[in-house]
Amino acid sequence: MIISVASVPLPVDETLEIKKSRFCPTNGGNGKRISIVTGIHGDELEGQLVCFQMAKKIRENPEHLLGTVDLYPALNPMGLDSITRGIPGFDLDMNRIFPGTRDGSFTEYIAMKIVEDLAGSDLCLDIHASNIYLTELPQIRINELHKDKLVPLAMEANVDFVWVHGANTVLESTLAYSMNSLGVPTLVAEMGVGMRLTPSYASQLTEGIFHLMQKLHIWKGEKISVKKPVLSEGPEDVCYINAPVSGIFLKKQEHGSKVYLGDEVGAILNPFTGEVMEQITAPCSGLLFTIREYPVVDEGSLIARILRQEEDG
Repeated sequence: MIISVASVPLPVDETLEIKKSRFCPTNGGNGKRISIVTGIHGDELEGQLVCFQMAKKIRENPEHLLGTVDLYPALNPMGLDSITRGIPGFDLDMNRIFPGTRDGSFTEYIAMKIVEDLAGSDLCLDIHASNIYLTELPQIRINELHKDKLVPLAMEANVDFVWVHGANTVLESTLAYSMNSLGVPTLVAEMGVGMRLTPSYASQLTEGIFHLMQKLHIWKGEKISVKKPVLSEGPEDVCYINAPVSGIFLKKQEHGSKVYLGDEVGAILNPFTGEVMEQITAPCSGLLFTIREYPVVDEGSLIARILRQEEDG
């Protein structure tokens, strides 16, 4: 069933409404609940396909449902409608206003209502995509303040790696931080690229979510096998490649590939002169988990991230 989470009036007799789709077992269930949220950023669409795949599988196999599943496909519906990252008209990143407040602006009120509705979940998964400039392998990002509780869950989510960030990088105004602070274990998934869908990644994460649901006794049925991700817990584990000059970046490696120290990752070209301005090489060996998708780069633009790994042999 479709349930309204928050509703606020807009100008010209319109209403902004945040909705969720709730699936409950027919026998009342065991009281367990998982919440899947996405669409905080209007240019990130990968989570939409995950919600579709989850709803479809539950509808086709209702006898396997033991607990409650809440799907929140569009926390920022105006952003999704206009393909805008933030909330249109406010120049505001929705993921910077949590936990919200009842007496603030309408955006803060909505944030507060979302937090209230998610409270009590046994697990929350906040699904993001990358922006239009970069493409990412499926990953779970965790801040080290909550790693003891979250890393074991993330390792079961069928992603390629789990990235633990230092406390100095934590933004306290995000949904994930707010929910974890309230005692709701919340994982942040990131995958794919902005404004597009990557069906293979959506299917991979969907399988991981159903596996987690089995672990939490929310779903039964055939056992789901998941991959074991690489765990990164230190800032020295990740190598960054930034553009040394401005130009057109032509990638030579696909994300997900294993690269070795000195391998060519791509080149920055000058379309006016026909010159290769810079050859971009790997500063370390490891997993190329981020690669530039949008080819125009300025000096300093992020080109790639490599998860450092030992060379084979």
